Amino acid sequence: MMNDDDELCLCFHVSKRKVINYIRIHRPRVPSQLSECYGAGTGCGWCRPFLRRLLEEAQPEQAELPSPEAYAQQRQQYRDKRKT
Repeated sequence: MMNDDDELCLCFHVSKRKVINYIRIHRPRVPSQLSECYGAGTGCGWCRPFLRRLLEEAQPEQAELPSPEAYAQQRQQYRDKRKT
């Protein structure tokens, strides 16, 4: 399971903690507003479903996210598919 200090947006190195704090402080209404959190979700696009999941959770710190290793591996597969 992903820890708060693990990177959620791997393109811009935005941690899960930064996104959660951004949600608490700024209370974005739609997932696209999370791009204002250090550019999260504006790179390859892999993290967008996970950002949406955090936004939709009543308690985002308890959202089920994969381990950092699995997350990075799945992102690589996502990026490889986009290249073909």
